[in-house]
Amino acid sequence: MPTLFKTLAETLEKVEATKKRLQTVNTIAEFLKILETDELEPAINMILGRAFPKWSQKTLDVSWTILNAILRRITQVDWNVFTEAFSSTGDIGTATKTLFEKTQVKRQTQLIQKQLTITEVRNTLETIAATSGSGSKERKERLMEALFSQASPIEAKYLVKIFTGEMRTGFHEGLMEQAIAKAFEVPLATVQNASMKLGDVGEVAGLAKTGKEALSNVGFRVFRPVKPMLAQVADNVDEALKAHDGKTAFEYKYDGARIQIHKLGNEVRIFSRRLTDVTLSLPEIVETVKANIPANEAILEGEVIAVDSSGFPIPFQHLMRRFKRIHGVADTAERIPLKLQLFDVLYLNCENLIGLPYTKRREILAENAGKIPLTKQIVTSKTEMANSFLQEAINAGHEGLMAKKPHSLYTPGTRGKRWFKIKTVLEPLDLVITAAEYGYGRRHGWLSNYYLAARDAETGEFVDLGKTFKGLTDAEIIEMTKRLKELAVSENRWRVIVVPKIVVEVAYNEIQKSPTYNSQMALRFARITQIRDDKAPEDADTIQKVREIYEKQFKKKGRYKTE
Repeated sequence: MPTLFKTLAETLEKVEATKKRLQTVNTIAEFLKILETDELEPAINMILGRAFPKWSQKTLDVSWTILNAILRRITQVDWNVFTEAFSSTGDIGTATKTLFEKTQVKRQTQLIQKQLTITEVRNTLETIAATSGSGSKERKERLMEALFSQASPIEAKYLVKIFTGEMRTGFHEGLMEQAIAKAFEVPLATVQNASMKLGDVGEVAGLAKTGKEALSNVGFRVFRPVKPMLAQVADNVDEALKAHDGKTAFEYKYDGARIQIHKLGNEVRIFSRRLTDVTLSLPEIVETVKANIPANEAILEGEVIAVDSSGFPIPFQHLMRRFKRIHGVADTAERIPLKLQLFDVLYLNCENLIGLPYTKRREILAENAGKIPLTKQIVTSKTEMANSFLQEAINAGHEGLMAKKPHSLYTPGTRGKRWFKIKTVLEPLDLVITAAEYGYGRRHGWLSNYYLAARDAETGEFVDLGKTFKGLTDAEIIEMTKRLKELAVSENRWRVIVVPKIVVEVAYNEIQKSPTYNSQMALRFARITQIRDDKAPEDADTIQKVREIYEKQFKKKGRYKTE
């Protein structure tokens, strides 16, 4: 019997109501047990706040403005009900639930109304994603209106969260892997290993339901992007050397964009850090790979940097213009030429390499890279040599160094001390814009003062750290105003509160104690240095990391006596 979407929504209500991780894992595990095999993948991705698997290139392309208009039409309730509920909870889904509870529309009773199933919701999402061309906006709106018209208040709450990607239950992929292992009595390590290779924890659940053997035989799939391994920040080369047992591989950290390259025969696809297919935007990189990589099957990692006529790197924002463009690419390529540097290989001719030490993977990469350069590297145990290499990287126009433990394995999607990034300046933070205020003077009419927030790793909520009006050009402010208005949840004559979707890189001088913001901290002299369209909100830095940086400051300065 098909599982009702309401059952999924009620399960999420239970998860949201408890802060005990073990209890939430048990709740989800029990829910997974009742699902049919073909319901597992869609249900799991919905629980994680996604319409589709993370690797999928399908997009709903539905703005908050459209969603907002549909909710108003269906409920016909004073919109102040929504804005007041949102102001008190800060949660779009909860505000939507309140709106539906107060609706005056005479809807059919639940006794005769056809109830939504998980499969029906996914099918509608698939149809919305596939709708394009002339009149597509109107067709999408009709599909969404039909979906929400069938929804009860609790279902509407979680439909909105899925459409906006704002689940905020604190239940993340790591906990989902635990729930799958518990539900189907499969070792957690086996689930985690399969999830790393498939890049789809939902599909892993379907395999787990059939037994441990199905998961054990999982391998990489070319053209299905894998979550990248991530690095922690080190203050200096000595910290990295100590963590890596006295010897490490230092590489240039380029001011570029990380890409994942997939090759099968003569077909090449390139994926961004967010696992978005950017192949059409980077034709010269595709040709470089075809001309140099002899392997029939390969998954490689590299860094693309934009360069000037002398080969020196140019700022990151110019590179991002290349990633967004699919029309007029040839002209843009002439103005913003790119260079590729390879640094890792995950898969080669049917062989999974992530279980090999980094130095061995690098050796295999060098043997199969043709004329494509590898990231510049030294392997050393000497602080003086490492510091000299760091200065060399800075003088060449790059950000700093990466430090990689020579014998480290590749662990997709994880951040740890096997890899460090080292810069000579205070590490900027990747934060999310949660609100914006209109400017004054020549900035009148433009949203130019931005509230900045870090992600709470425990709850998934965004916690404000202050605001800034510095860093963006007039042209960027005009474009940012347009984007933020499309994400507006509520607005008055001086401020707009938005769905937290846009990530920006923020430089600052220090972190201060502050009662003004709910984080109890504020960034001093914050300024936006880059708009990080290559990062999703879940990639933003955490409030836990910010607190660590705050505490580290006191290694070199005293505390105020009231702290």
